Amino acid sequence: MAEITAITPQQKDKTRCNIEIDGKFCCGMKLDTVLANGLKAGMSVDTGELSRLQLESEKLTALDKALRHISVTMKTEQEIAAFLKKKGYLEDVVAYVLDKMKDYGFVDDEAFAASYVEGASKRKGSRLIRLELRQKGVSAETVDSALSALEDETESAKRCLLKYLRGKNLDDGAAVQKAYRNLLSKGFDYDTAKEAIESLKNED
Repeated sequence: MAEITAITPQQKDKTRCNIEIDGKFCCGMKLDTVLANGLKAGMSVDTGELSRLQLESEKLTALDKALRHISVTMKTEQEIAAFLKKKGYLEDVVAYVLDKMKDYGFVDDEAFAASYVEGASKRKGSRLIRLELRQKGVSAETVDSALSALEDETESAKRCLLKYLRGKNLDDGAAVQKAYRNLLSKGFDYDTAKEAIESLKNED
């Protein structure tokens, strides 16, 4: 058993409160759920029971928040989970929301990765795209599958290079070295960067 050490109203939503267990933040919960179950500071409580109460009272609210969170842009499972945990929802609620969103087709890391690669490949190389997707919680296997759709990255590198070279000359050795570094920083490998630069030189 653990002890509830504090129950305080949330500043941005007065219908919810924060619950501290043993001096540390545990979760957020609807005020009416707290009152209905007689939760108060100094009370001993089973954390599993606390999780059950939150799940029953807030699963629909949490689902609604998650759906509004993805209304502008797609999100990965990890991003949605992090968003809900930051809002104070416990693991059981987060798992419920993710399961529902998967059932509805609102969260799909494979579709997210494919869409991300399609858009990002116009201005970034596969190395950087891979890093960004992994940071978003997409599995290595899913990233590999999404990146397999990419063909020759030289044209993307050339587009990035043309944008970078505005007002610069490829006959200038220093400019060429900076161009290499710029392409490498965008996630293109050395061979792709070299091929893009040589191709533009030949076109000139």
